[in-house]
Parts: sequence; C-alpha cells; structure tokens
Amino acid sequence: MTFAKRIAVLDANVLYPAPVRDLLLSFADAKFFQPKWTKKIQQEWTKNLLANRPDLTERAIERTVKAMNVAFPDAEVSRYTGIIDDLILPDPDDRHVLAAAIKAEATHIVTTNIKDFPRKQIAEYGIQVDHPDDFVKDLIGLDYATSLLVFDTMISRLRHPPISRKDVLTMLERCGLPVTVKLLA
Repeated sequence: MTFAKRIAVLDANVLYPAPVRDLLLSFADAKFFQPKWTKKIQQEWTKNLLANRPDLTERAIERTVKAMNVAFPDAEVSRYTGIIDDLILPDPDDRHVLAAAIKAEATHIVTTNIKDFPRKQIAEYGIQVDHPDDFVKDLIGLDYATSLLVFDTMISRLRHPPISRKDVLTMLERCGLPVTVKLLA
C-alpha cells in the first residue's frame, strides 16, 4: 500500500479527545500519513485534559504522551520557534502550530479551529488546513477496505474496558466527525 506523502501537524484540539486521537494515530500507524506535533502542542492538550478530567492522573496522561512519542519517534517537531514572530494569524497563540508545520514541511494542519488558520494565507506555505472529519474522510477515500481494517484494529485495542464498534462510532460523532462515522459504519 503506497499513499501520497502526507505530513500532518495535529493541533492540540484533535489530540485532546481520545477517540479522535486514537483514530488519527491508527491511520498514521497504518502509514496513511505521518503525524507531527510539538512539545507545546502536547502540553496544551494534556493540560486541558487534566483540568477538565479530574478522574485522570497526570501520570496516566504522561504514559499516553510517551507511548505516542515511542510509536512515532519522528513526530516531534523542534527548532520551529525562530519563525513564530514572523507569522500572522487571527489568533497569535496559534502561530506555533503554523511554525511547526512550516518547519516539518507538512502538507496539512489538522485542527477544529479552521477559522484561526485562514486557508488562503496558509496555502502560501503549501499547507492545507483540514477539520479532522474532512482529513479522515480523505484518508478513507485513499483505501476504503484498509480503512475499515484500521478502524477494526483500533476497536480491538480498546480492552480496558472493551468498547463496541457502535459505541466508538457514537463517540466519534459526538466529537464532531459525522462524515467519518457514516463512512466507517
């Protein structure tokens, strides 16, 4: 299976919800794309998750981050901060994401904050901004049969506690991925 070289910076807001993170990283593990993030992105989603989920421990989330970095040893982008001040975005706090994408020579930024990354402006860097639902829909379109296997493999890893296919689809829909859910159902 050979796919076009897709390199995607995953914004904190798509790493925060476990169902979306698991789905994206399952597709990355199957070589549909190469994921990228920074320490700052990792810190942002983990900080917010800890603040909103008192039932989770910092140690458990650190294990997740470590597992991500072990599974994708080339994912962490570094040496991108030098260009942050030269970038202009509607929300200056998002410049680090664009800077990481430029440094990583990313083809995509996957984020739910589409408005904070004006497509025309980002396109100047050869980068496409996608909502995770659109990004995954495009990945599924590359190879539908393999996409279903990727999804089934992801579900089979959910053992503590086990989660049914239907429940995972419901969670993905709640996370704002209705098109993805229709394609995987």
